[in-house]
Amino acid sequence: MITGVFDENTPLFNVVVAWGRAVQSQFVVLDTGFTGDLQVTPQMAKDLGLAVASVTRMKDANGEVKEKPTALAFATMEGETETIDVLISESDPLAGISFLSKFGYKATVDCKYRTVQLEKA
Repeated sequence: MITGVFDENTPLFNVVVAWGRAVQSQFVVLDTGFTGDLQVTPQMAKDLGLAVASVTRMKDANGEVKEKPTALAFATMEGETETIDVLISESDPLAGISFLSKFGYKATVDCKYRTVQLEKA
């Protein structure tokens, strides 16, 4: 089981992301409204040496459709590694529903007690 934290009212958990020889451990927002795998900042993508594989059109939280670059990377959770799609955007790093599904996690967010838990479903 993975235990996350709250930063004010935002649930976070730690993800290890890698590409080539670069590895980063990063707290990401658990965002159930984001259907993708992982979103990272352009700086994080640069630090990892991610190569843009495509550009995708997506609707942001404000309903605007924008084009965003995407890349491939690897993520590791509790010793398991998966290939993930990474959206590169000037926004907070996010992990979405597809990310949790790839690893087979169930997320429990308890706002009253401010706990975040990811466990294998």
